Amino acid sequence: MKFEKGAEVIWQDRKRHFGLPWSFYRYYLVKKEGEWVKLFRHKGFLSAIIHETNVYRCNDISMQRSLIDLIFRTGTIEIMTDDADTPVFHLRHIAHPYEVRDLLSNTIEIERKKRGVSLTEIRH
Repeated sequence: MKFEKGAEVIWQDRKRHFGLPWSFYRYYLVKKEGEWVKLFRHKGFLSAIIHETNVYRCNDISMQRSLIDLIFRTGTIEIMTDDADTPVFHLRHIAHPYEVRDLLSNTIEIERKKRGVSLTEIRH
């Protein structure tokens, strides 16, 4: 997948089946220094559907691991966002889910601080 000139891929992976990257789903965390950090989900082979979201718009991250995920050391990360087009962003069956979750959490916090964005939680 091509990105803007000057953009750097921080992390990338594919959806995995039985631990192997046999899928047309690809995931990227991309940074353009001083401008943006975005999360991309690319689906397709002959045609493509690409979803992207700015990481500062991400609110919550959770991780799910089934028995199959535990066996093959994969996991699914679910990210809740303020993006109208993609309110829930899934990274399904990726390798090293704990490290990716930590990378995403840290990147989100850094970008929120840079932009002065705060998350207001309302408790009932």
